[in-house]
Amino acid sequence: MQGWFKLYSTKNYLEANIIKGLLQENNITAVILNRQDSSYLAFGEIELYVPVYLKDIALRLLENALSN
Repeated sequence: MQGWFKLYSTKNYLEANIIKGLLQENNITAVILNRQDSSYLAFGEIELYVPVYLKDIALRLLENALSN
């Protein structure tokens, strides 16, 4: 995904959606890419991407959210 930065990766879809919501509340476009196997959820990850030009702001928001 050219022009996008992988901000976060998890196996938990709900966690990815919560982080996406946090970013959207702060006017940062976020896209979830589900790379989990549909039959075996233990394989693959759910990745969260933001535009490259917003990566620094998104990283700071994520660090603040995870530290609280």
